[in-house]
Amino acid sequence: MFEKVNPMHPDKIADRIAGAIVDLGYKIDNNLKIACEVLIGHGLCTIIIESSIEFDYDDIKRIIDRISNTKNIKLELIQNKQDEILANNQKVLSCGDNGIFKGVAQTNEQKELTKIAKEIYERYKTDGKYIYVENKNKLIICQSNVNDDFFNERFKNYDLIVNPLGNWIGGLDVDTGATNRKLGSDMGDAVTGGGIHGKDLSKADVSLNIYCQVLAEKYKAIVTSFCAISDKKIEVNIKRDNDVEVITVDYSDIVKTAKEYVDSLGGFEKMADWGFI
Repeated sequence: MFEKVNPMHPDKIADRIAGAIVDLGYKIDNNLKIACEVLIGHGLCTIIIESSIEFDYDDIKRIIDRISNTKNIKLELIQNKQDEILANNQKVLSCGDNGIFKGVAQTNEQKELTKIAKEIYERYKTDGKYIYVENKNKLIICQSNVNDDFFNERFKNYDLIVNPLGNWIGGLDVDTGATNRKLGSDMGDAVTGGGIHGKDLSKADVSLNIYCQVLAEKYKAIVTSFCAISDKKIEVNIKRDNDVEVITVDYSDIVKTAKEYVDSLGGFEKMADWGFI
């Protein structure tokens, strides 16, 4: 079974804001170091940023207004410089954190639900979340601001449940959103340690997560890895059936692959829209 949420879910709004801040940071400094957290809901957005650069308040407010599709959200912005000792230690590109990571090729179940979620989102553009259980052909749709027969006709070949408690409003006045709270939707079976949103490419949570997933899709394999902060070379295990291949990769090459992947999607905000899956 698999759950997917769309880009207007409050948690995804938070992820998209964090991604847009990272995109903005890279436009200012291509050697950006950043970690930011976003909490948004009920008229308030609190953002904490630790970074090598300082952001303009008005630039961040414009990001919030655009992504949340409202100008009625108050911004509480807390900015701090990256720790001086850590910053000095990271002058030479090396792994930016400890962690364990896994990439898993998408299943047919995940592909099917992602396709359905995108179709529904294109129609409604409002807060929604969806569950698909392939072996039971069961599809559960919770979609805000709907009142028509579209679902019953379009998904008549599924064991379908739509809004079991009735119509609902959804959005930031009903729920709060926080960064990296919907990693199951973003990463499928690849969830291990660390979130992919709101950080620069030097952070293993971003780069090594992406690298493992890229290899998993390429080889239709389970790809695992671990790292310690400051590592310049990373051991990666590629498991296909009962065969395991072990490779050693320069961390700079991992970052390069991750950057190419993010760029192919259109940036960190775009990656936050739907994640890897």
